[in-house]
Amino acid sequence: MTLLSHPDCRAAARYWGRDVVCVLHSQSRLQALDFWMRNPDYLANELLTEFETSGERDLLTIAQRIFYDREPDLRRLPMVRYLFGAFEPLDNALAILRAADLIRIKRDGVPGGKIREHLYLLTAAGEDALGRIAAAAPELSWYRDRACIVARVAGAQGGKALKDRQYLQAEYAGTELSHVIQPVTDRVLARLATIMEGLVE
Repeated sequence: MTLLSHPDCRAAARYWGRDVVCVLHSQSRLQALDFWMRNPDYLANELLTEFETSGERDLLTIAQRIFYDREPDLRRLPMVRYLFGAFEPLDNALAILRAADLIRIKRDGVPGGKIREHLYLLTAAGEDALGRIAAAAPELSWYRDRACIVARVAGAQGGKALKDRQYLQAEYAGTELSHVIQPVTDRVLARLATIMEGLVE
């Protein structure tokens, strides 16, 4: 299953426009997904948890590859812990995509009142751009492929549920407010080694 075919992404997309192909619900979900994109060691830990539940060996293979490619060192982009978990201002990062109409952002709520939810809409132009960029620059296809893995791990869970999962990690939960969330690389490497030993016994 790819990111763009995920039911949570495609559901009711056409409601927002004929050229809208995907909807991602809630800023908190986007922030949680972004955290796993930017912290490969935390993602690897989730993959190991999923493997222990499902027994799907490809999950283990992906986790191994993350460490083999030294992603926790080379691809980690730290995030700061705020009151509700990992957070990064999104406006600047999304502004370029919005300006090209690759995405749109809608706010669900009462006019002049409280915003209940942010909705992030991927347009057909955005989907096309993703495919063309990934094909033209294979090194950039990593982001598309990694987003698919993150979406697989997250499933259909909402932002709060995903944040709760991330808070289960002591390093994450123990980070002081307004400080960079600490890595879990060594602990997850040890966990991976234990799992691998168990498979050869």
